[in-house]
Amino acid sequence: MFCDYHVHSSFSDDSVYEMEDVIKDAIGLGVDELCFTEHVDYGIKVDHGEMPIVKRDGSTMLNVDHDSYFKTLENFKEKYKDKISLKKGLEFGVQMHTLDKYQILVSKYPLDFILLSIHQVDDIECHTPGFKEGKDQLTYNMVYFNELYDIVKNYKDYSVLAHIDLMRRFDKPDELAFEKVEDIIASILKIVIKDDKGIELNTSWHRYGLKGPTPSLGILKLYKDLGGKIITLGSDSHRPVQLTNGIKEDKELLKSLGYKEFCTFDKLVPSFHAL
Repeated sequence: MFCDYHVHSSFSDDSVYEMEDVIKDAIGLGVDELCFTEHVDYGIKVDHGEMPIVKRDGSTMLNVDHDSYFKTLENFKEKYKDKISLKKGLEFGVQMHTLDKYQILVSKYPLDFILLSIHQVDDIECHTPGFKEGKDQLTYNMVYFNELYDIVKNYKDYSVLAHIDLMRRFDKPDELAFEKVEDIIASILKIVIKDDKGIELNTSWHRYGLKGPTPSLGILKLYKDLGGKIITLGSDSHRPVQLTNGIKEDKELLKSLGYKEFCTFDKLVPSFHAL
């Protein structure tokens, strides 16, 4: 089965890739199942219909238009049902002080899949200079991982953790040694496994020019050694050239590490497929 489980369309505020174009392109690439995972980042973004947050460049910070997204996707599910399986997902950019808002979303909308991400801490986006200001590399990485640890302890409405070591995108060219954060990552993964949740292999590392996969080889091996089995693959695509990029290669990578299966989801329940 050929799937992409981390896909953004123009329903996400950082993409102009129209949903139907994504679907048509995926069909052309031979994709069997596609899961849209549009952005929701409470704290720095608001829902449609609320007073928008305006950045200095004049752009607005808006979450996916939930009602329009689910209605549109449902229509395309029917239109393309004989050509591709489409799944309803969201990417939750969670923070400790925004957990209640996500619980409302989960209870209101019919979801197949939820990525849990951290894109910001205390409403400061992790990719910005302000997040690192006054901190050395280990310190700001630990701020990120401690937030993720607190979240997985307190929040359970998700399917898998997205790009666990996201900070590696912003640390390059000198990535932090895995050994320096191994203990906190192990603590996170133990909770994830106990809760019957999973992780994703985010294949965007190919286009970001990182030294290895995200999560790193160290995390992938640790997750398997701790008994983790639920793993999805997603390109984190926002434009045509990124769709499914690296997924076939990274299925082989997982096999080389001893993984036998990957997962898809339906109504938040995982199914396992041979790699």
